[in-house]
Amino acid sequence: MPALLFDLDGTLLNSDPIHEQVFKELWRARGLPMDDAFYMQHIHGRLNVDVFAEFLPDEPDPQALSAWKEAQFRDRLPDHYPATPGLDAILTLADDCGWRTAIVTNAMRLNAYAMLDAIGMRDRFEVIVIGEECARGKPHPDPYLAAMDMLNAGPTDCVAFEDSPSGMRSAAASGAYPVGVRSGLTDAALRAAGARITIQDFNDPALSDILTRLKGVVA
Repeated sequence: MPALLFDLDGTLLNSDPIHEQVFKELWRARGLPMDDAFYMQHIHGRLNVDVFAEFLPDEPDPQALSAWKEAQFRDRLPDHYPATPGLDAILTLADDCGWRTAIVTNAMRLNAYAMLDAIGMRDRFEVIVIGEECARGKPHPDPYLAAMDMLNAGPTDCVAFEDSPSGMRSAAASGAYPVGVRSGLTDAALRAAGARITIQDFNDPALSDILTRLKGVVA
């Protein structure tokens, strides 16, 4: 049975401005520079511990710092937040067609629940896979492969939606059909990371061919 696999931050909601502000404050508190391009180039879509290992190698407790950073994000995330346009429609189509659905994210589990609650979509997904709970997070394929295993879905029957280079590489390496969401990056940047096509949001007409093909798998 076909499956739709969704990243969360930046894919189902435009949460990156909140993350970026927290990181800017964290960097500033340590006297480190962060220009406007730094977040998208070096942090976007990556696990915190990987970012800290690269840029804060002397941090005494990177796990505690990660927990603090994510708590700051949750505190600043509004209780009600807009979902990416077209999300409800594509999930309704998946329900109608009997397609499986999963969240595949590098966000910690508390954040995933907070974001899904904020957009009112927590009960719309069968499976939530957390990158840091896998042997390896994105950009490795492990989180997507775990979702496929939990849904009993083969890679060629899966479509993965991602907005970051690390997520795109993870999705492409898993064998799913990788679709880039242009919430923060260009078509060229997402394709360079492995996207087969890119969309502005889930109302984008470019999705029609992919969804028609999935309907054909079921038929």
